[in-house]
Amino acid sequence: MTRSLSLLALGLLGGLSAGAAQADDLVARGAYLATAGDCAACHTADGGPAFAGGKAIATPIGAIIASNITPSTSAGIGGWSEAEFARALRRGVSRDGHNLYPAMPYTAYAGLTDADVKALYAYFEKGVQPVDDPAPATHLPFPFSVRASMKIWNLLFLKTATFAPDPAQSEAWNRGAYLAQTLAHCATCHTPRNALMAEKGGEALAGASLGTWYAPNITSDSTHGIGGWSQEALEAYLSTGRSGTGSQAGGPMLEAIDKSLSKLDPKDIAALATYIRDVPARSGDAAPGQTGKVAAKDMDVALRTGAAPAGAVLYDQHCATCHGASGTGGHGLPALVGNRALQRPTADNAVMTVLEGVLPESGQAMPAFASKLDDGQVAQLVTYLQEGFGDAGVKVTPERVAQLRAGGAPSGLLKLAQVGLIAAAVVLVLLILAALLLWRRRA
Repeated sequence: MTRSLSLLALGLLGGLSAGAAQADDLVARGAYLATAGDCAACHTADGGPAFAGGKAIATPIGAIIASNITPSTSAGIGGWSEAEFARALRRGVSRDGHNLYPAMPYTAYAGLTDADVKALYAYFEKGVQPVDDPAPATHLPFPFSVRASMKIWNLLFLKTATFAPDPAQSEAWNRGAYLAQTLAHCATCHTPRNALMAEKGGEALAGASLGTWYAPNITSDSTHGIGGWSQEALEAYLSTGRSGTGSQAGGPMLEAIDKSLSKLDPKDIAALATYIRDVPARSGDAAPGQTGKVAAKDMDVALRTGAAPAGAVLYDQHCATCHGASGTGGHGLPALVGNRALQRPTADNAVMTVLEGVLPESGQAMPAFASKLDDGQVAQLVTYLQEGFGDAGVKVTPERVAQLRAGGAPSGLLKLAQVGLIAAAVVLVLLILAALLLWRRRA
């Protein structure tokens, strides 16, 4: 009898240990998925506690403040059921029923499998330290401050189907498609949007402006996209932010690589590259195509004689030491000759790089020049870069530099919405007046 009880006790302990191990595995898997989803990029403020929110996400209609998603019961998502968590993640509806703004890419997360949602839920409930400080509220201008308007937007644009593998494709392709379309939410940045800020389905990954930075075309188009990239070059870029194709990441893409993609399993990076290289080619907003010629070969003579243009002088003062007088780079620093950042349909990325610099978590950094150069000087410098090393058909003006320095041009959607509301109010008043006049005549 005693031996039987001992065996029973050992069995129960073994079952509890196995259950605990499974729970730990689920939390660990959720942590990996949260990294793949780059959740920390938005929900962790600079220098703040992990996932405590408070970071302002710039959008064309105003700043959206990321919420606290720690398991705090007073300020975060502690106590949420798995179903409530899933509804917020995949449908953009919070526990109390208010709609989230699609700055949180629930339109992509809608495709997540139930198993991955379960793992994410386990991680955020059990693997994250609770923080009881509530994030500030988001205050957008009217009418976007009315969150209920998102119900109509969701009816029009939210696709709720879970990702379905393509049986005609390889396992790696399907894994890459799943990651790209859901967790990595590539289309959120790289797909242009329509007048109502929804992704244009027929132009997936063809390149789009983010207000300041430009997310380039990453379709298989050989001229404007990444059609000429090898599997190895794209894997290197996704893992490190550098490739052998004259490309280096900056801005939001560099952040995504530093905080998310660089931490993924190499097999997942290979799968992502496999899928992205197979995305149908689209030209998008193609650049003019006026490839510049290196104009720096006579720079020394031009500088000595005072004949160099202002942009060339600025280049010599601030850039040549690292990038070389002829833009050929060296010592691990990127060349500007053939650099893809100078072959976009807009010079915005080159301007933003000059203003903000490039500050990777590891490797060599480029300093920011926002405090050293005014708008006119930045325009002169980038114009020289475009004409000398890139696409001379892409122009930049001091006015555009000023817009980018201020966070981008304001969205026309706000004015359109306000004009629409005014027009609707006028029509309503006219209808009321007409009804009153008709009533008086009958009286």
